[in-house]
Amino acid sequence: MNSKIKEQILAVRETGQTNMLDATTVQRIANDKNFFELVIFIEEHKNDYTNFIMTGESND
Repeated sequence: MNSKIKEQILAVRETGQTNMLDATTVQRIANDKNFFELVIFIEEHKNDYTNFIMTGESND
């Protein structure tokens, strides 16, 4: 997970529009905000995404 993905996750979180564990809705919001890297990241690395949401840690 690179810094751009982290920034995009935090930007989606700041909208307050969804529970961040609802990955499908996070992807929809990310798509609406043109955060296509995040949409793909969640699709391909859902466990890493969930780990970051739960712990704040990433596998850099």
